[in-house]
Amino acid sequence: MDTSQKAPIGRPRGFDADEALERAVRVFWEKGYEGASLADLTSAMGINRPSMYAAFGNKDELFRKALERYTEGPAAYVNRALAEPTAREVVTAFLHGAVRTATRPGDPHGCLGIQGGIATGDQGRRARDLLAAWRESGCSMLRERFQRAVDEGDLPAGTDAGLLARYVMTVTNGLAVQAAGGTSREELEQVVEAILHTWPPQV
Repeated sequence: MDTSQKAPIGRPRGFDADEALERAVRVFWEKGYEGASLADLTSAMGINRPSMYAAFGNKDELFRKALERYTEGPAAYVNRALAEPTAREVVTAFLHGAVRTATRPGDPHGCLGIQGGIATGDQGRRARDLLAAWRESGCSMLRERFQRAVDEGDLPAGTDAGLLARYVMTVTNGLAVQAAGGTSREELEQVVEAILHTWPPQV
């Protein structure tokens, strides 16, 4: 009679859903939605496919949860920046936070929200649309914050809050692309300082 204990089929012993999700974030961040194969994901997460499906759903659902975790973790600088008391302090914290996140030692360089799904085929359409909505949400939050600054007299009267928000988001996305291409944190910080030197821009 075989009395040896056997691990349950599917989820392995010691499975930590939070840790597995953190590892999935890194895979998607580094390889993008389509570049991250199921083999890449399950290997990094330390689980098999049945366990992944049981805990997180399909690849689309896993990506959505990974983006939520990224928003709460590496991208948490966004909400902190929006809480700053002046528009200048908002954009300062926002841009410097983006640079720190995109160049953090030990993490993939760039931004999951940018390289996660810019170029995808039909299979990655949901991920691409999800990321587009995620980026647009960030722009909307900036627009609302800048409009409040205009209303309070913190920004010049007549400032186009929507255009200003789009400008800041475009710069932020460009910083992430540069970071992914190997530009150093020091160089990107210099770019941020050059932008702040002319704040607020005439928009």
